[in-house]
Amino acid sequence: MPKTLTMHPCEPVGIDFVDTAPYRYANSVDLAITPEQLFEVLADADAWPRWASVITHVAWTTPLPRDVGTRRTVTMRGGLIGDEEFLAWEPPTMMSFRFNEASTRTVCAFAERYDVVPTAGGCRLTWTLALDVRGASKVGMPLGRPVMNAVFRRFLTNLRRYTDERFAGA
Repeated sequence: MPKTLTMHPCEPVGIDFVDTAPYRYANSVDLAITPEQLFEVLADADAWPRWASVITHVAWTTPLPRDVGTRRTVTMRGGLIGDEEFLAWEPPTMMSFRFNEASTRTVCAFAERYDVVPTAGGCRLTWTLALDVRGASKVGMPLGRPVMNAVFRRFLTNLRRYTDERFAGA
């Protein structure tokens, strides 16, 4: 008989959590695509694992159109699953979501915000990931901060490579 996955509630934080969270990671990347093309990528469930290598699967769980309240489930390496709710969906300038539940008790609160501005060569994405944790993770988070930030910067490098390939000749 398969094991039933237990999901644990997370704090229902708002968009402002990305500015006030105990652990924040903000990084930017210049992309050679339009803001509209970037939102095409962000709306594509199959694209996420191609650039954010920690993600193995994304499933939208509410029907179109995307908007505030839209939900999806994201499965990550290591067995972490997050039930996400969008706090903002404002193509082509901004989107934000939070975890409503996670497959681990370690995550107290989690949110991300994607801010997009047009540039002469395409657009600039600033991605802010914010979280709070409990238990032993509270001790490890400060020590792991530089490594985690390097991983997140690498995801943005991967996103640039992915969008360059996806929209080549567009």
